[in-house]
Amino acid sequence: MRRRAILGYGAGGVAALGLTLLAGWWQVDGSGALAREDDGRPLPLTAMEFDLVDHEGRPVSPDMLVGQPSLVFFGFTFCPDVCPTTLADISGWLDELGTATHELNVVFITVDPERDDVEAMAEYVGYFHPAIRGWTGLEEQIVRAAEGFRATYERATTDSGDYTMNHTSSVFLFDAAGRFVSTVDYHEPREFAVPKIRRAMEQETEGAT
Repeated sequence: MRRRAILGYGAGGVAALGLTLLAGWWQVDGSGALAREDDGRPLPLTAMEFDLVDHEGRPVSPDMLVGQPSLVFFGFTFCPDVCPTTLADISGWLDELGTATHELNVVFITVDPERDDVEAMAEYVGYFHPAIRGWTGLEEQIVRAAEGFRATYERATTDSGDYTMNHTSSVFLFDAAGRFVSTVDYHEPREFAVPKIRRAMEQETEGAT
């Protein structure tokens, strides 16, 4: 089973890096990039409305992310390159943040609910940092979530007759009040990504004083 070939987020990220940059560029920034119908910023979490379940089968919604800064990434468990690389990167960011990790919500939302049920999501996120939560649910609720985050995705048939999912690859960063702060790009180095997260966490501290 392909998922079991992922032996750990650190090793997986390093092994995949060289092969995935070109493929990731094509899908994310090159001629294979998805056209966005709306170039606007994501809605505040407080303005989003959708109902999903996490990888432990518990009901979740956007209001559960308010109160702490949040990192949100859309992808799918059969993703060959962008998703495991990004989740490995996120795991590295969380390792660098250390004990501050418990002050963050970190969520991976599937865009392929047909294959990514609760069990599949639980297995997949288990290969990465334990702070990462997997969210899945009904297709119409995934659509509503993507609309709120201004994320895009589409199903694409492969040469073998199977299918894959093209999708937004940026990580969305929100502050503790649920306001959109920034995105972390697929290509963005850790030395730029982690300071963005720290700034969002400092906004939480300043707001609480």
